[in-house]
Amino acid sequence: MRDFKDLTIWQRGMGVVETTYDLIALLPDSERFGLRTQMARCSVSIPSNIAEGCSRKSDRHFIQYLETALGSTFELQTQALIVQRRFSVPTDLIEKLNSQLDEERKMLARFIANLSKSLPS
Repeated sequence: MRDFKDLTIWQRGMGVVETTYDLIALLPDSERFGLRTQMARCSVSIPSNIAEGCSRKSDRHFIQYLETALGSTFELQTQALIVQRRFSVPTDLIEKLNSQLDEERKMLARFIANLSKSLPS
């Protein structure tokens, strides 16, 4: 078992959550049960899946959770692009979130690749 709080990918994932919450706070009330909820869930899914994966006994199972977290980065970036197209939000906040998601995605992909190397064929 790993301590998820020590993992940089988890720590960066928490940063994604914070930026996402800053962004969704700027959305209109009409999106309260739409993009706000979806983006919040999606962002929380990233560090949550990393943390849950750390409790798994095998690297194979851990990788499954990391892949779910990776998928959530793509989902959240799509939602951020929708927000950018549909609403007046600060460009710098969207850029910050996109940058964080790009970095998180790269780190997750590298971590998955490294863990996969140690798995038996």
